[in-house]
Amino acid sequence: MKRKRSYAVFGLGRYGTAVARELVENGMEVIAVDTDERIVNDAAAYLPVCKCADVSDAEVISRLGIGNIDTVIICMASNLEASVMAVTLCKESGVKQVIAKCSDEMQQKILLRVGADQVVFPENESGIRLAKNLLSSGFIDMISLSKDVSMVEIDVKEEWCGKNLIELNLRKKHGFNIVAIKKGENVNVNINPEQVLDAESSLIVIANTSKLGKLKK
Repeated sequence: MKRKRSYAVFGLGRYGTAVARELVENGMEVIAVDTDERIVNDAAAYLPVCKCADVSDAEVISRLGIGNIDTVIICMASNLEASVMAVTLCKESGVKQVIAKCSDEMQQKILLRVGADQVVFPENESGIRLAKNLLSSGFIDMISLSKDVSMVEIDVKEEWCGKNLIELNLRKKHGFNIVAIKKGENVNVNINPEQVLDAESSLIVIANTSKLGKLKK
């Protein structure tokens, strides 16, 4: 049985709470951490593993076992120093993916420089959307259009390369509609079904959310 991915969320403001709750509600293993005991006590009602701790402290990172976590999401943009320390300590502990929230482009540059793998602007990306993208590992991006329908960007699978859309018949096989083909910065919505796909392209598709798992197999 495939092991579930594990997550840690540092900072339980509105954004961090939205990320953590979405992950927990989808059955993921999540460690939620904040320095405010009141916030932690309130969050414990809906987050099974919730700790009050200072994640800018190396001993805390070690004690919480963060080095064994797959993805850490750092949601402390109001405290740049703590965010920088948390990113650095997580990467030194061996965390493969560290995502940090920032408030401006300068913070973005600093956090990327100290090792963050991805930096998000909360005004551009909601916590729930970030969580959904993490849950849909294998997709480049995912946007919920409704409760049942999502639009996702996916890489062209190796077995699709060298074939065109007519040959692949993806709508019949997987139940999704291709709305655009993307290559670099070019997004082509006037799709030629005879266009041969290659590994440098990605597909933007609309599909029933319940069927998206097929795309990751």
